[in-house]
Amino acid sequence: MKQLVAYITSGFPDKNFSIDVALSLKESGADMLELGIPFSDPVADGPIIEAANLKALQNGFSLNTVFDISQAISKNIDTLWMGYFNPFYHKGFDFMAKKAQDLGVSGFIIPDLPHEETLPYLSTAKEHNVALVSFVAPTDSKERIEKIIKNAQKFIYLVAYAGITGSGTSEDLTQTIGYIKEVSKTPLFVGFGVNAKTAQEKAKGVDGVIVGSAFVEILLDGTLKNGEKITKISSLAKEIKEKINS
Repeated sequence: MKQLVAYITSGFPDKNFSIDVALSLKESGADMLELGIPFSDPVADGPIIEAANLKALQNGFSLNTVFDISQAISKNIDTLWMGYFNPFYHKGFDFMAKKAQDLGVSGFIIPDLPHEETLPYLSTAKEHNVALVSFVAPTDSKERIEKIIKNAQKFIYLVAYAGITGSGTSEDLTQTIGYIKEVSKTPLFVGFGVNAKTAQEKAKGVDGVIVGSAFVEILLDGTLKNGEKITKISSLAKEIKEKINS
């Protein structure tokens, strides 16, 4: 069965609500959860996730927020931290890896850390049983793809297009998917632009999808009460999980 990886922005609108959303996503078919660490300059994210980042920071987000959420949910759903490298560097990568291990977090997704710059941190991550997820883009050459995924951990994150999350851009990934599958047995997930309308098509040839902006857009909807947001997010997760496996 193809897997659904769901992204939410940690601490938006608050810590307890993030916990409730995470657990409801698990009940609704999400296999893994990316807990987004809010950052002031989320360069890979579009306006939806950027807005949620800003609101979370304005509401007083700190790393303790993501730590508390992780502690509450990691026994129920496979949890990863998605964030830009600045907080990891500022706090210390060793500290973050050990903290993740202590809290039951299984991996890091750091989109602004290029493959070459990831290498010095691999041994620390391995020591603490934390996967560093590798990114591949459709613009990467075969040679570069092979280099990136040689030691891929947990899953390979295939960026669906060159751009930012949520922009709805589309590219033909057939050739890239085929080559990755030839040289790696690591599960391959596609992200960027995955929603209820695109999920079935984007799931072709891969092992799962990563959905972020479609969920965060619901979190940002000021016309909905918190309970209504959870109901709508749960329904969307169920719909996407069904579509990628139909």
